[in-house]
Amino acid sequence: QLVESGGGWVQAGGSLRLSCAASGRASSLVMGWFRQAPGKERNFVARIGWSGGNKVYADSVKGRFTISSDNARKTVYLQMNSLKPEDTAVYYCAAGAVVVDPSASDGYWGQGTQVTVSS
Repeated sequence: QLVESGGGWVQAGGSLRLSCAASGRASSLVMGWFRQAPGKERNFVARIGWSGGNKVYADSVKGRFTISSDNARKTVYLQMNSLKPEDTAVYYCAAGAVVVDPSASDGYWGQGTQVTVSS
């Protein structure tokens, strides 16, 4: 239902763009991004409404990350600029109720993509 791509390695200050292609029911739901660093909990990064509006960001990424969507391609993007070593994590795409409440039983998760930022 959700397939991420675009992760990789980058030096601090660099940029990466993540993509999340949705299919089936997931393509018509609110979508978002989460991340999980080694030994830490999975944390919210950003979300976007099904119509492309209602964007919400975590304080830690405001002004640096931008979430957007292409409804025709059923894809959500996360443009990450001015990356910092503390942004290093596995980034997960999500759709549905779990985007608002990660403990919800309804929704979908992608397989995750690794982002590594070196200092």
